[in-house]
Amino acid sequence: MEDCGMPKGLLQSAQVEHYGRPKGLLQSAELYQYILETSVYPREPEPLKELRDITASHPRASMATSPDAGQLMAMLLKLLDAKKTIEVGVFTGYSLLLTALSIPDDGKIIAIDVNRETYEIGLPVIQKAGVQHKIDFVESQALPVLDKLLEDHGNAGSFDFAFIDADKDNYINYHERLMKLLKVGGVVVYDNTLRRGMVALPESAVPEWRKQDRQVMIELNKSLAADPRVQISHVPLGDGITICRRIC
Repeated sequence: MEDCGMPKGLLQSAQVEHYGRPKGLLQSAELYQYILETSVYPREPEPLKELRDITASHPRASMATSPDAGQLMAMLLKLLDAKKTIEVGVFTGYSLLLTALSIPDDGKIIAIDVNRETYEIGLPVIQKAGVQHKIDFVESQALPVLDKLLEDHGNAGSFDFAFIDADKDNYINYHERLMKLLKVGGVVVYDNTLRRGMVALPESAVPEWRKQDRQVMIELNKSLAADPRVQISHVPLGDGITICRRIC
């Protein structure tokens, strides 16, 4: 998620407000700022704004979910009438809070992250918003938790929605578990699937330390595009999100 070594052209076209680091893939910072100020920020619930402002001072603030991508996810959650969800990768909890605000009062989120410390940055805001009771936070690597969910009776085919924003190397492994955990018609959203635009650059233009990361995402994108179990939409919001709807 960090931008070190980012090609100059992409850097100039990125948005920095509220993050302190580039965010976004639109052609100009001005156009992205227009979308945020016209359509996103005026509709952003106050708890999300508060958490976004708190996160902006974190040294890894660029890891936070983009508010424009979050707005789309909130709409998906409402369209799905989602009630039972999974989140892999929580950070300070912007997308988690967004989900908790979007699902009904008796809805549940299994939120998985290896770092409780960053989750606790946003926890006071979550508590103040009155939605903590919807969240089951699990401090763990995600694969063992997903496997345990599959082992437990009643979980297969029962989840409405999932959001994945964690270690990219395991995205394809998460996908295989989620194809069993999501109900037919359920949706999973993968974050960072365009990797600052580097997936479209020649390998020679990518910093050495980014090449493996880029290749992992290229392989994931090809795999998702070829997966007959899902309907997909690759959306250039934030760092790129891929929406997969399970169809069989």
